[in-house]
Amino acid sequence: MDKLRKHIEAIIAISDEEFEFVKPFFTYKRVKKHQYLTQEGDTVTFEYLILSGVFRMFYLDNDGKEYIVQFAGENWWMADYQAYFKDKKATLNIVCMEDAEVLCLTLHGRETLSVESHKMEHFFRVKLTNGYVALQRRIISLLSSSPQQRYEEFGRLYPHLMQRIPKKYIAEYLGVSRETLSRLYSNSKV
Repeated sequence: MDKLRKHIEAIIAISDEEFEFVKPFFTYKRVKKHQYLTQEGDTVTFEYLILSGVFRMFYLDNDGKEYIVQFAGENWWMADYQAYFKDKKATLNIVCMEDAEVLCLTLHGRETLSVESHKMEHFFRVKLTNGYVALQRRIISLLSSSPQQRYEEFGRLYPHLMQRIPKKYIAEYLGVSRETLSRLYSNSKV
């Protein structure tokens, strides 16, 4: 739980007493490589704080083509938020790319923490806002940047993920072929 406290205190200061109130809302889980946290059609009970490991969130179209929505590493939050917040079935898949550890938080737990602790409500608002900003940046990049620019931006924003994620998934995330990714790598300033 030390990682949780450090994660929270990167945004807000909390006392020992306040942290003792927060801790019981989180459950610890080990996740093996290739194990799913969420699959399309699932009921989404938790959002996850990644303590260690890397995850891939993706959508499968009707032809089975995979579209990577997000990668998540340490200190990132991840869930199919449409399903989590709106009580709908999952449309996204979340799979573990290397052995990992996560903390799980139910929506009821999140709401209770937010109601009972102004500091935690502020924490969740900041995290959600940062996630929304990152998603907008990704959409704008996909719409307006060249593959080379997207590759270099990914390398600048997530250098810690470049060596941990197989190139085929980075290519999918960037919307390019594996061969194009090889050319981008050789032309890169990253």
